[in-house]
Amino acid sequence: MNDKIQSQHRERKAVLYVRQSSAYQVEHNQESRKLQYGMRKRLQQLGWHEIEVVDEDLGRSAAGTTTRIGFERMVADVCLGKVGAVAAREVSRFARNSREWQQLVEVCRVVDTLLIDQETVYAPRQSNDRLLLGLKGSLNEYELDLLRQRSVQARREKARRGELVISAPAGFLKTTDQRIEKDPNRRVQEAIDLVFAKFMELGTVRQTLLWFLEHDLQVPVRRSGGALTWRRPAYRMFYRFLTSPIYGGAYAYGKTEAVTRYDHDQPCQIIRRKQRDDWLSLIPNAHEGYVSWEQFERIQQMIANNNFAQGRPGAARQGAALLAGLLRCRRCGRKLIVRYTGAQHDILRYSCSRGWLDNGEARCIAFGGVPVDDAIGYEILRVVQPEAIEVAIVASQQEAQKQDAVLAALKNELEAARYEAQRAFKQYDAVDPDNRLVADELERRWNAGLNRVEALEQQIEEHTAAESTTPTPSLSDFEELAADLESVWQNNRTDVRLKKRIVRSLIEEVVVDSDSEAGEIILVIHWKGGVHTELRLPRRRRGQSNCHAAKEIIDAIPILARICTDDIIAATLNKNKLLTGRGNRWTRERVVSFRNHRKIPIYRKEQSEADGWMNLTAAARYLGVASLTLRRAVERGEVQAEHPLSDGPWVFNKQNLDTEAAVRLKQRAGRRHQDPVLPNPDQGNLELSTT
Repeated sequence: MNDKIQSQHRERKAVLYVRQSSAYQVEHNQESRKLQYGMRKRLQQLGWHEIEVVDEDLGRSAAGTTTRIGFERMVADVCLGKVGAVAAREVSRFARNSREWQQLVEVCRVVDTLLIDQETVYAPRQSNDRLLLGLKGSLNEYELDLLRQRSVQARREKARRGELVISAPAGFLKTTDQRIEKDPNRRVQEAIDLVFAKFMELGTVRQTLLWFLEHDLQVPVRRSGGALTWRRPAYRMFYRFLTSPIYGGAYAYGKTEAVTRYDHDQPCQIIRRKQRDDWLSLIPNAHEGYVSWEQFERIQQMIANNNFAQGRPGAARQGAALLAGLLRCRRCGRKLIVRYTGAQHDILRYSCSRGWLDNGEARCIAFGGVPVDDAIGYEILRVVQPEAIEVAIVASQQEAQKQDAVLAALKNELEAARYEAQRAFKQYDAVDPDNRLVADELERRWNAGLNRVEALEQQIEEHTAAESTTPTPSLSDFEELAADLESVWQNNRTDVRLKKRIVRSLIEEVVVDSDSEAGEIILVIHWKGGVHTELRLPRRRRGQSNCHAAKEIIDAIPILARICTDDIIAATLNKNKLLTGRGNRWTRERVVSFRNHRKIPIYRKEQSEADGWMNLTAAARYLGVASLTLRRAVERGEVQAEHPLSDGPWVFNKQNLDTEAAVRLKQRAGRRHQDPVLPNPDQGNLELSTT
């Protein structure tokens, strides 16, 4: 019998601590667990009758990053003086880190508790045993670090060679010889190809997702167990497709790292993405991908540019601002902010107010956005117009070769649904009909499969009917659009997001400044490739509207102001169903504002008469002819007059009424004049009887 074990130790219970580091060890290393439970017999041989087994920590590591409930309960019992000895097959089972190991040894020393393993009994109150326990704890920790270091180093070297394949995402398979190859399922391949094709067409991950949701298409997803399933798409799925290097044919390892943090005094590990330069391994063209490595790099750049951070313009949105994210202030170097003002928030303005918002600094510049956008749009058309015809020919060829992606995806989904329905039928047909517990479930699956097939067939019919009503553009249509590119650009139905993508593909940024003395906005366009262009635009004055009136109104008001007051001009414009640039009806105040902006003089009767201006009635009275006669003469071109609006007054000048043609018109009208017919009292009447 060991002389370190005293009667006070046997009077208290003994605790047997059983632990294995992982669930894999618990499942497969059963012999090790049996040996640990066998320590109970050794405790009985040493004289203990009350033995408690603590095995709550099976499958938990003792490295110190995982909470161990069994270990904490054991230490608590030791602190209360209830335990005479704590035992384990090996003392490394207690702890693999110095903090918990030293805590256990110190507590056992204070309350006089022994530590027992398969070889030795340790008394922590003895200096030699305490020294030996300290050395064993340090060796246990060092051993764990050494094993981990060897394993990690071997894993890293294998990854650097591109030979370490953990798992394969959707669209790929892991072969037995540690290689990656594309999934032979044609439906999977075409679905992932469609994701990349639509992103290149739409330009953003979100718009690609919305397109798939609009057409009710599914995407493949690899479960944690390795099984492939089809689900309704989500943003994270598409982002994983478009940013994972494996889809570009590259092998990548070490993209993430585990970081330990403490939440409510409990350690937890989080996964953090690393920068590409910090990846352990990146081998382009390691296997066949869904896009080339060059195209994959282009996609990463597009996604990065869609993030409005670090000076990037951000994704193209539906707003009317064509240069959102591209304008930079020449004075402070900050990006200009887009603002929409007005009662309906439809008046575009660019302003450099980031310094004022962030630091309370003075505002730099602000100006209306429509003239600037129009000027940049004209420059874009000037650049792309020479190549428009060639691009139209290429677009026509692509349209002719383009297949209906939605229809192809729906047909693949229909084929898969028919297979699943047929498989469910075979399972139902093979079961014993009397076994209703199984037959009912298989019948339900068969019916669900048939309903899915019917729904897909109806969806394909509706899509085909909708596509048949849409004409396919021909080469002549593309050439016609290319020849009149300006009309296409100015058309309200042109997608503003497409226009923004065109601008951003040609322009790096636009440096802008305002010259208050010259009344100009100075734009310096930095084109892709290093060419610079300077534009100077007249600055819009305060109070001037961004919305331009129709040309018909601009031409009519100066003419009408010669003979009409502002009230009559407003009524005439409303009578002709003409609206202001903002879509409002005309009022006297709006006519006054328009005249002041265009510097059109107000109507004054004395000045109008002195200048010889008159309307149709006054002109006819001046010539002594009927108004109808004078109007017909104007229509024949004999007399000059102005008629700015179809449903408005005629405007004459006295000089045009003193011409020889006007005199001849007056003479002809006088010769045709006859005395009026008077009633004759001698003329009989023919009266018919009413009876």
